[in-house]
Amino acid sequence: MTARIVGAGSGLSASLLRQLTAAGQECHIVSRGGARSADVVAETGATQHLIDATDTPAIQALIEGLPGRLDIAIYNPSARVRGPLIDLNPDDVRHAIEVTAHGAFVMGQAAAKRMLAQEGAVKGTILFTGASAGVKGFPKSAPFAMGKFAQRGLAESMARELHPQGIHVAWINIDGAIAQDGRSPSVPDGHLDPEAIATAYLGLWRQDRSAWSHELSLRPWVETF
Repeated sequence: MTARIVGAGSGLSASLLRQLTAAGQECHIVSRGGARSADVVAETGATQHLIDATDTPAIQALIEGLPGRLDIAIYNPSARVRGPLIDLNPDDVRHAIEVTAHGAFVMGQAAAKRMLAQEGAVKGTILFTGASAGVKGFPKSAPFAMGKFAQRGLAESMARELHPQGIHVAWINIDGAIAQDGRSPSVPDGHLDPEAIATAYLGLWRQDRSAWSHELSLRPWVETF
C-alpha cells in the first residue's frame, strides 16, 4: 500500500505522514528539500523525491513508477502573490496559478490513471488541500483565489467523473491558519491542529463508498463564517 503526498513541511504534511505511516502506508513525499522536509523524512521513514510541483514530466514519471498499489494521493502545495491588483506582476501570477491549480491537475490526472488500472471496488483516494480562498476571494489576494477556485472546480469535476469508477476525490477547505512550529495563538484553539486535520483526511480515505464526501470544510470552533 502506497501513499503519495505532494508538498512537505513540519505542519499538515508531517501529521499526514505520521498517521498514514501508522496506518501501514509506505509514504512518498514530493518537495524541493530543506530542513523541515528532512526532519519529517527522518521521523517517519518516508521516501523523499526532490521534485518541483510544476515539473509535469517528473510528477507523471514518479506516480507511474511508484511501487505497489497507490491507495491515496494528496496535493498540498499552493503559491501566494499578495498586493493590489494593479501592482501584481503577471509572471508571478502565472507561476502561482501553475503551482496551485495546474500542479493539482497534473497530480490528479496521473494518480487517476494509475488508480483506474487497479483492482477493487474502491481503487484509490485523491485529496486536494484547499482554502477559504476557493470559496470567497479576499482583497489583494487575487492570484490565490484564482488558483484555489480552479482547484476546487477541478476536484468537483473529478469527483463527478471518477466516483462512479471507484476513485474517491475530495477537496478540503482549510478555513483558518494551521498551527506550526509550536506557535501558540492568542485565542485558545485559534489555529487548526495539524494532527486533527490529518485525522479528518484519513476519515475521508476510510469513508464507505455508499457515503462519499466530495468536499469538507474544517475551521476552528472560534472561527467566524
